[in-house]
Amino acid sequence: MTTASDSDPGRPAVRTEGSTDALPLAPTMGMSLDAARMPRRSTLVDRRVLRITAVSIVLGVLAALIARLLTALIGVVTNLAFYGRWSTAFSSPADAVPRLGWWVVLVPVVGGLIVGVMARWGSRAIRGHGIPEAMEQVLLNESKIPPRITFLKPVSSAIAIGTGGPFGAEGPIIATGGALGSFIGQVLKVTGSERKVLLAAGAAAGMAAVFSAPIAAVVLAVELLLFELRPRSLIPVALACVASTGTRYLLQGSTAVFAMGAVTSPGAMALLVYVLLGALIGVVSVWTTRIVYGIEDLFEKLPIHWMWWPAIGGLVVGVVGYFAPLTLGVGYTNIEDILNGRLTLTALAFLCVMKFISWSIALGSGTSGGTLAPLFTIGGALGALVGLGIAAVAPQFGVDPRIAALVGMAAIFAGASRALLTAVVFAFETTGQPAGLLPLLGGCTAAYLVSALMMRNTIMTEKIVRRGVRVPSEYVADYLDQVGVGEACTRDVVTLGSTQTLAEVRRWLAEDVAQTQHQGYPVLDERRRVLGVLTRRSLLDPQWHYTLSLGELLTRPPIAVSEAHSLREAADHMVAESVGRLVVVGKDDPHKLVGIITRGDILAAHARRLREARHSARHLRFRDGLKPRPAQ
Repeated sequence: MTTASDSDPGRPAVRTEGSTDALPLAPTMGMSLDAARMPRRSTLVDRRVLRITAVSIVLGVLAALIARLLTALIGVVTNLAFYGRWSTAFSSPADAVPRLGWWVVLVPVVGGLIVGVMARWGSRAIRGHGIPEAMEQVLLNESKIPPRITFLKPVSSAIAIGTGGPFGAEGPIIATGGALGSFIGQVLKVTGSERKVLLAAGAAAGMAAVFSAPIAAVVLAVELLLFELRPRSLIPVALACVASTGTRYLLQGSTAVFAMGAVTSPGAMALLVYVLLGALIGVVSVWTTRIVYGIEDLFEKLPIHWMWWPAIGGLVVGVVGYFAPLTLGVGYTNIEDILNGRLTLTALAFLCVMKFISWSIALGSGTSGGTLAPLFTIGGALGALVGLGIAAVAPQFGVDPRIAALVGMAAIFAGASRALLTAVVFAFETTGQPAGLLPLLGGCTAAYLVSALMMRNTIMTEKIVRRGVRVPSEYVADYLDQVGVGEACTRDVVTLGSTQTLAEVRRWLAEDVAQTQHQGYPVLDERRRVLGVLTRRSLLDPQWHYTLSLGELLTRPPIAVSEAHSLREAADHMVAESVGRLVVVGKDDPHKLVGIITRGDILAAHARRLREARHSARHLRFRDGLKPRPAQ
């Protein structure tokens, strides 16, 4: 019985905490590591990524066409419901209120009834704004969305919005694009990870097509759907958004969705105001989220079936719409008016309050529609109000109410969803105002900070967290991928010789010394090359005759890992092979035994990460070297 010589004196011996039969019996073929099963080295991309990318590009074009079809469908429903005409033009329900009078109240009620029926007998998944449901499928169901959602979601949303629902078209098209990507991923032979990429590509392409904001759409996919940032997922999603936006350019042109007049870069005092405004909007975003889910909880207590709830929400939408017609429908023109300073102080305050009442109750009722446009309207109006007030009271600060509205619009989304980068880039892409980037970054970050301090979950995750889903909130580099096997493995390894007999080894095991307490022993040949591993259980198994040599007991290739592999690759290899320890071989000499890596070694490697995260200390002490001089 020998011990590997290149051990670290400070490193403990082979651990005994591992599974008793963790390592299966090792090779018999050529009795060398030539046949060893080694983990495949991970690569950034491979040929399958090209296939998924090609599918994603086609998916991006389809998502843009679906987005165009959805807006046309909303136009049809709006024109039929409020004007009694057949047209796909995107019309505002507000213009029909004076003519319809109190009849306008019934239109959203009818829309809510239809959506409730579709949810009851079609799919309950069409309720809500779609993003939480997509997140849930990604996290729990290998991104498998039922195919019927692909057409039920846009139709139900078109009915809800077209009959006056205070929602945006972006949520439904994001959900529809994601459902289409998932459907394609279920038709094709792909992995669960690849299906997730297709889902995210479809969802992001849908958002890019609605708002002509491809970069923001990619970031949204990373922050809310992919839960990772890897080339194999980023490339397909990005190219899907490029294809989607390019298709939009062909169909609708390339002008900014919320065109603004030119603004100038802010001064230092104005920038400070915008950051403080973002913090204020962050508080509003927290309470907005709490109120929305509080209203949803109240609906849960109603003694009637949930199918009728959207009709009740529609009743509130109709009543509010009678007094505040601008709250009806998607309201993209409202956002543009707010950003360009076309609304008075009174109109801004009235729109902000009434839109919030209408949207929060409608969303809490479980109807189908998006959250982005309502949030932008509420946050933009609130930001413009604050900006106008500061500009009137302290003009020396140089606050531009239009930039304040832009910051408010983005900050409320950053706080409510905690998609910080999405909010900043989205506001820039949809307005094309580079002078607003710095205020946006400061204001949205302040809102993000306040939200993270005050609220555990977000408007996107609260619903599914309540169902027991654990949603990642921080995306960090895999620590195990940063540590090499050679750094963590145990090098002080007790080995056995292939020519030894079982009788000899069993007598040695009976001595009950420290070296005999391990659960697995590498077996070496005469040239000190590792042939495999035998477990303690196998060595003591009475079915094997004591005259057998250890070399005769080896039955399959060793399960090994190179010292150059990462701990992530080693851990994945353990799971794939259902073992608890791996032979570690040399980077330059694959026949040389370096050590053993166990599950315990992998867990112990996290000690440094935890220490770096929790232990605080001062390392620079400027006075340490100052000593009093001796008297002359």
